[in-house]
Amino acid sequence: MRRAAAAAALAVVAATAACSASGASSGDAAPDGPRLSVTGAYVPEPPLDDMAAGYFTVANTGSEPDKLTSVTSDIAGDVSMHSTTPEGTMKEEKELPVPAGGKLELRTGGLHLMLMDLKRKPAVGDTVTFTLRFATSEPIT
Repeated sequence: MRRAAAAAALAVVAATAACSASGASSGDAAPDGPRLSVTGAYVPEPPLDDMAAGYFTVANTGSEPDKLTSVTSDIAGDVSMHSTTPEGTMKEEKELPVPAGGKLELRTGGLHLMLMDLKRKPAVGDTVTFTLRFATSEPIT
């Protein structure tokens, strides 16, 4: 299976509806494997100094599924993946599926990132960098 290393930039703007990333990609995956791209990334300006949330969409136009297994960020000591239960509580997730021919959507009220131990509080207009790691695809930064 031929894959090239990913080197696309995913810029996350700290604003509730703004998005400056529009097509970070995992590079050249084999036609029968996952083909990932990231869009719609944003971090709302957080009300607290020590934690924030992150959202984006990972599209997979390939014929094989993948899984988001971890995320790191330049502004957080720890980044964890969460789901929101029907009762409105958060549940930490170890991995999130990226279906073949489908999307993984992180959004308010659903799947999302929690950025903990912030090194700095992002403000509107700031750029936040994430590195997304997957079970089979190359990382996307």
